[in-house]
Amino acid sequence: MQQLVIITGLSGSGKTIVLRSLEDMEYYCVDNLPVNMLPDFADHINEDVAFYPKVAVGIDIRSQHQDLIGFPETVKQLKKQLHVRVVFLSAAEKTLLSRYSETRRRHPLSTAQQKHSLTEAIRLEAQLMAPVKETADLIIDTSQLKVQQLKQQIWQIMNQSNQRVTVIIKSFAFKRGVPFDADFVFDARCLPNPYWEKDLRPYTGQDEPIIEFFKQEPLVAEYLTDLCLFSNKWIDKFEVNDRSYITVAIGCTGGRHRSVYLAEALHTYLAGKNINNMLLHRELGPSD
Repeated sequence: MQQLVIITGLSGSGKTIVLRSLEDMEYYCVDNLPVNMLPDFADHINEDVAFYPKVAVGIDIRSQHQDLIGFPETVKQLKKQLHVRVVFLSAAEKTLLSRYSETRRRHPLSTAQQKHSLTEAIRLEAQLMAPVKETADLIIDTSQLKVQQLKQQIWQIMNQSNQRVTVIIKSFAFKRGVPFDADFVFDARCLPNPYWEKDLRPYTGQDEPIIEFFKQEPLVAEYLTDLCLFSNKWIDKFEVNDRSYITVAIGCTGGRHRSVYLAEALHTYLAGKNINNMLLHRELGPSD
């Protein structure tokens, strides 16, 4: 079925990066398409499915307010004729402020005519984009993501099967904040920490010495069993409700040992159950 990916979200959250990544993946990309033009655009690409098998469009705050309010109904109608996925990019307010400060670009709602301060513009945009966010199949918080990590996540998402719900498993460090896009958050800080073993400290939860350390800990085995059973039980419930993605975030203090080990183990478990899932280690980065 013909694919249409709608990339939307807050200004400064990374929409341009995502669209460029999709273009590299051979998607036909159109940026800044007004919402009210989506139906006609869908009809146009439907006339030549062979030429437009994979299409991505960027939607942002520059669409008319009334069109943003009507976005959920627009998407509902589009899904009757296309396989549509809505990806909403978000970021913390302080992150967006920092990005605009670094690039010195003007926020779309902070123009000479509207006269909003940058902070006011960011907050107003979040309010105006709320109907769009509620329609999203997937929300990605880019606050803590490097450019390469965001590209990697998009690549993995687009290469997942469309037949079942996809579970996104994220390891993270509590000291750097909980991912805003998490549906479930699991705290692994109650488990034994190999960080305090001097010889183990340089390794991560992907390395054999750490894996062997955790295999010797009954509490870790018990935690992992409960985590797997919980995930297995509730994934089907989300699928019945037409959810395309579920984000499971597993955190520990530094995001390198306990959370990584558990995320890797959950990934292996779900794969063994033929459940679509993708694995992201926020604190390790794509090269670790």
